Amino acid sequence: MCGIVGYIDFKSKSTENYLFEMNNSMLHRGPDTHGSFFDTYNSIKIALGHRRLSIIELTELGNQPMTYKNYTITFNGEIYNYQELKIQLQKTGHKFISNSDTEVLLQGFEEWGPSMLDKLIGMFAFAIYDSEHKELFLFRDRAGVKPLYYYYHNDVFLFSSELKSFHKHPSFVKELNMDAVSLFFQYGYIPQPHCVFKNANKLESGHYLKINIANRQFEKKCYWNVANCYTMPLFNYSFTEALERTEEILKSAFEYRMVSDVPVGVFLSGGYDSSILTAMLQLSQTNKLNTFTIGFEDSRYNEAKYAKDIATYLGTNHTEYYCTNKEAKEIIPKLSQIYDEPFADSSAIPTILVSQLARKSVTVALSADAGDEIFAGYNKYENALRNLKTLEYLPPNIRNASSKILNRFSVCLNPKNNLRHKIDAASKVIASNNNASLMLKLMSQRLGSSAIEKLFCNYKPNELCTGFDYIFNSDTIDLLSRLQCVDYKTYLVDDILMKVDRATMSVSLEGREPFLDHRIIEFVSRLPVSYKLNGSVKKYLLKEIAYKYIPKELLDRPKKGFAIPISDWFRNDLNEMLICQLDSLEIKNQGIFDTTFINDKMNQYLKGNDQTWEFIWFMYCFQSWYKKWMEN
Repeated sequence: MCGIVGYIDFKSKSTENYLFEMNNSMLHRGPDTHGSFFDTYNSIKIALGHRRLSIIELTELGNQPMTYKNYTITFNGEIYNYQELKIQLQKTGHKFISNSDTEVLLQGFEEWGPSMLDKLIGMFAFAIYDSEHKELFLFRDRAGVKPLYYYYHNDVFLFSSELKSFHKHPSFVKELNMDAVSLFFQYGYIPQPHCVFKNANKLESGHYLKINIANRQFEKKCYWNVANCYTMPLFNYSFTEALERTEEILKSAFEYRMVSDVPVGVFLSGGYDSSILTAMLQLSQTNKLNTFTIGFEDSRYNEAKYAKDIATYLGTNHTEYYCTNKEAKEIIPKLSQIYDEPFADSSAIPTILVSQLARKSVTVALSADAGDEIFAGYNKYENALRNLKTLEYLPPNIRNASSKILNRFSVCLNPKNNLRHKIDAASKVIASNNNASLMLKLMSQRLGSSAIEKLFCNYKPNELCTGFDYIFNSDTIDLLSRLQCVDYKTYLVDDILMKVDRATMSVSLEGREPFLDHRIIEFVSRLPVSYKLNGSVKKYLLKEIAYKYIPKELLDRPKKGFAIPISDWFRNDLNEMLICQLDSLEIKNQGIFDTTFINDKMNQYLKGNDQTWEFIWFMYCFQSWYKKWMEN
């Protein structure tokens, strides 16, 4: 796991020191070594930088940027099947001097070009510079486990694993993308490909960007799209056959994530996903697996006891730590440094804490994310399907009339009323033909369009296209698959994976995501819906596999999620911190938001209205980020 940076300066004004400063801003991503590469073409300056966290091939032979013939690479991630690819390349005459997956990736590109991506099992974001053809390629893995940003303005192109390095280049202009800010207040994160800054973007998952430096042509291509998995014909497997095949793929994916030259551990919550991951790996290991859990004083949020029961049953080398509220609260002021784009998932706090715990013993930690998206574990799927099924029985004329009635009622309500957003959402769904995607989009929104318009001062945001707007070309795709697909393209990549990447890397810990092996989604997406959501039983297939390894009574319990009582904290001992960040005079001087709208929400929250808390927290996160990255 590492941090990568680079630039193409068509004005030839960038210095080597600019790259060093950009590189050093990500010391946390790679504390072991650093490197740089420079080239010049017709007065155009090209630079690649790298910060290394040594995981595979710990010697200097694994240092980057790495050059082979006319190709130079800076790589963040892991290629788990690199040994198999190495054998294939050796059969065609390639020779290697290291045991590094980076060297395999580099020579694989010479042999196969971008089609190499189809062969990779891994997580990655990397850049390859071709000095002969004067081309720069940026690649991002299929699911978007590893982040990659790029910026192009005034003849300077920058790229990096994190936005914070852009601030170290003098050509970077800190100008807000107000439409993206609007997205943040709708979802609590900014969906790909959008970015909080103008002229900056996230490279979308499953895409690569090719830059012809000589003629300044930019070409972006999608090489993998999860939606294509769901448009393939369903497999004709019985449930037993599907269970056996899924179990085989899971075992392969999980064992690949143990490839490492440094100690590896697992984040264990005691839920189905992390428990089955731990169980399968422990059976395949001769030594005890290292597992880690954070516990909380508040029993409403504490899952440590369940994780301990699982660990005891499986016989892992388990470490649990009960953190105090004080320790958790101390993370909050650090969030804007760790997450250098506005980000409001408060479960980042316990994720950072468990990362700190794991880093004391291991350098790599496996996180069992994506089980809900792949195997249909969210309650919202069941709710959405029930609501949509009801709508199917309504004739078009009844739906249109109902939508108009709701619209008239909504107009009579105060835009600040939380009920108005719900009514607006219901009206849109009733009137829409693309029900599934729209349903999930509106269910995911935290602030409705009418409230968004009231929030901003003298600005009406434009609606940007995101993964929520994805429309299947085929009418044969079932509703559940549409919901899962949209989540995979939005919430999973830009909330969950963003959260885990920044949290783990903030303490120089490599986070790996076994469930995001592309072979899993490519198989499970083509199974019948009833294998995933069977009546009211969510994750049906995965649960049946889990019961083969762990007694049912240890697993079947109410799901709490990775949450903390942050709303209570801000009403009590963190109240002063909240009031400081949401100072009306400062917000007014920014000229972005309407202070009357914010003060009204603030007063409701302080009087005990929990429905306004989510907005208050979003506002706190934005203001904290703004002061860190816009004013400083």
